[in-house]
Amino acid sequence: MSFMLRLTSAFSGRQVGTDRFGNTYYESRRKLPVYNRTRRWVIYPQGNEATAVPPEWHGWLHHTAEALPEQKLFPWQLEYQPNQTGTPAAYRPAGHDYKGGQRAAAGADYEAWTPGT
Repeated sequence: MSFMLRLTSAFSGRQVGTDRFGNTYYESRRKLPVYNRTRRWVIYPQGNEATAVPPEWHGWLHHTAEALPEQKLFPWQLEYQPNQTGTPAAYRPAGHDYKGGQRAAAGADYEAWTPGT
């Protein structure tokens, strides 16, 4: 996080909360005259990664929910994970090159198309 972002956040906004990933959420002190609502933003602890915002805070950031979110998980809920694309934890279906490259054989009714036939 840059020095100017910290300085701007300290003067023009107030800290309203922190989530379990270390993201810090701010709200402007004044309402924007055009939208008649406050501006909300997040500061990430490790680089800008928008998928690191949990769903409950995403709703608050986009003014879907006015109340600050609760950090309570029900027993049937899984812990939120940021996008895993491009990491070793990414989903790879059976037949992917990184999982051995073996896929199920194609059906017998498949014929490759050749032009002019």
